[in-house]
Amino acid sequence: MKKIVEERKEIAFFIKMFPLKIHPAAYQKSKTIVCEKSLALLEEAFEKKALPPPKCETTAVDETIKLTERLGITSTPVSVMPDGRIITGYKDAKSFLLLIAP
Repeated sequence: MKKIVEERKEIAFFIKMFPLKIHPAAYQKSKTIVCEKSLALLEEAFEKKALPPPKCETTAVDETIKLTERLGITSTPVSVMPDGRIITGYKDAKSFLLLIAP
């Protein structure tokens, strides 16, 4: 994502926290990241670092889980494109840009 927004300033990503049940600590980590609105904490979570407990009450993570159920999303990463396409799996920056503007 960082490479894409550096190259294409008009592209924005909206990140939704979708903790998978196979990662037991992911739910609380997701809530912490949402409460703090912190990309730095997201990166720390990807690095498997411990995060503090959430400092707020939020339903955002639960709402995202419900949305993924409605859309049939069961894995991460997933990108929902502006035209409604659902792209699953990791894509490098070049491949992702081709999905936006072939």
